[in-house]
Amino acid sequence: MSKRVIIAGPTAVGKTDLSLRIAQYWDVPVISADARQCYKFMDIGTGKITPEERSGITHYNISILDPGEDDNVQRFLERVDEWEKELTPDYPFALYVGGSTLYLEGLIRPLDEVPESDPSIVEALKTELKQKGIDYLSEQLNEVDPEYARKMDGKNTQRILRALAVYRKTGKPFSSYHEQDDHPMPPKNTVAFVLTRSREHLYERINERVDRMIELGLVDEVKMLLRRGYDFRGSALKTVGYTELYNYLYGKHDLQEAIRLIKRNTRRYAKRQLTWFRRWQGVTWIDLDELTDEEVTELMIQQINKVVADQKIH
Repeated sequence: MSKRVIIAGPTAVGKTDLSLRIAQYWDVPVISADARQCYKFMDIGTGKITPEERSGITHYNISILDPGEDDNVQRFLERVDEWEKELTPDYPFALYVGGSTLYLEGLIRPLDEVPESDPSIVEALKTELKQKGIDYLSEQLNEVDPEYARKMDGKNTQRILRALAVYRKTGKPFSSYHEQDDHPMPPKNTVAFVLTRSREHLYERINERVDRMIELGLVDEVKMLLRRGYDFRGSALKTVGYTELYNYLYGKHDLQEAIRLIKRNTRRYAKRQLTWFRRWQGVTWIDLDELTDEEVTELMIQQINKVVADQKIH
């Protein structure tokens, strides 16, 4: 099994800059564990690292899927298997960076065995989604499986459809198939870091990041996706930043209100991410407000050395 280093944390905390320092130190590629950066054309709104910013470091899982495709944890882990087969002979570990909670958790423990969905049920649910909207389906899920609805990161269309499809096929709540320990711990071959900051500073960084996205042309990016005919009700584009600007472009509210909502919804998402990561055991939490960049890098190098001690390192 490949050795893994995971750098996790909420949106805007500073994962990208730190991942580049670690990648450069060991001269290893970066694998994005982000459920949206894997899509083409969604660059500004996902905070995707640009080719210029990569500093010559190879990045995987960036801009490889069409926004019309559905992605999920299982597909991500299948790609991981292929990448690690490619990387293992040449690198001391695989470096994963991101904030998508289920994708990251899939790296530290096996997926639960869940029944396959019935295609006819899935199609019926998609029809309900078009006719009644995601709020209606979210309420349905909350009625039949409040435990899973409570744990989910907001109104994630794909996860709601999956959970309801399993319930309608089996009559059993989706959460009943998730019986593993709710406090997962990375295996011995994996070292995991969770980055954090004070709430005030993190929220300030989120607000500044949204303003920067608008300046970089996020509105035009959404317009481009609309011109290309992508469905904003699909799982890829049912995303903070894109949903609010879609509603702005269709007259639901003005631009300033859209920006306010993006900031608010991003802050709420960051809070849910941190709540999720606090379930993890055996990980190293790093408060980026309390340490200098050099101190953080040195701390991480020491921890990573314990995992790759039998490898020749820098």
